[in-house]
Amino acid sequence: MKKLLARLFEYEHLSQQEAKEALIKIANGDCNHSQIASFVTVFLMRPITVAELSGFREALLELALKIDLSEFNTIDLCGTGGDGKNTFNISTLTSFIVAGTGNKVAKHGNYGVSSASGSSNMLEHLGYKFTNNESVLKNQIDKANICFLHAPLFHPAMAAVGPVRKELGMKTFFNMLGPLVNPSMPQNQMVGVFNLYVGRLYKEVLSKTSENFAVVHALDGYDEISLTGNFKMYTKEKEQIIKPYEIGMDIIKPSDIFGGNSVPEAAEIFTSILDGNGTDAQNNVVLTNAAYALMTFDKTKTFKEAFAQAKDSLMGGKAKQSLKVLINN
Repeated sequence: MKKLLARLFEYEHLSQQEAKEALIKIANGDCNHSQIASFVTVFLMRPITVAELSGFREALLELALKIDLSEFNTIDLCGTGGDGKNTFNISTLTSFIVAGTGNKVAKHGNYGVSSASGSSNMLEHLGYKFTNNESVLKNQIDKANICFLHAPLFHPAMAAVGPVRKELGMKTFFNMLGPLVNPSMPQNQMVGVFNLYVGRLYKEVLSKTSENFAVVHALDGYDEISLTGNFKMYTKEKEQIIKPYEIGMDIIKPSDIFGGNSVPEAAEIFTSILDGNGTDAQNNVVLTNAAYALMTFDKTKTFKEAFAQAKDSLMGGKAKQSLKVLINN
């Protein structure tokens, strides 16, 4: 690691293989805390490259606890976090709406990074028991159309960097990796990122390994479609900027999607929306995200068709039923 750090301090970049080997060394406990902190800090001072991110991803997937959900055609809906916006749990609600349409969701998630309540905080609060038991997860996805993969149960390698990340207290490249390392390797993915540079990185990385993905970033800084302004979408085929009025949506205020200051507050907002009692702004945000997720699954679907399908899931109580079945299985 000393030699590697010396090279990095000379502004050199790592090859994909070198990045992979470095992270495996860290995960195996071959580096002390000072070396790990130095390594992580390099990528706070200069942008990470596609090769480096691909290598780190490869390492974490290789070290992850494997789970085979390939009998289902699944999608993961996950954001990087780290946008500092403290919105309500948009991607988690979106996941249940998509599940309520009959599509299969293998959601990868963790405790909150930039909000009071991440997907793991929310589901834990609502009574969901985290598991990495494959048969239990298969049963959940079969009956509820959704299962939840709590990242720490599948990525034991991350334990080695946990204390350092906590002490640093800053957003690191590990925040970028979360949505890229779903251990079930879903066939479809819609992911939100906290800036445009990460959006381009994700497009490059996912283009090599996935046919069916959409990467979204709201141009005012959100790691999801926020409807607070225009948003950018990257797919394998193209990049485009979409304005809310082009899809029949009004622009909303940031305060409309505030997520509360605690897990109980966030849970109150979450259950209110799932019960069909959300505000128009809250509903439109989750339904728009769900519509684009459904369009990622099926590229022949129009936004209008996908939005109507998502709305039927939310307002018809199907999304809520999905959550109920998941918790009880």
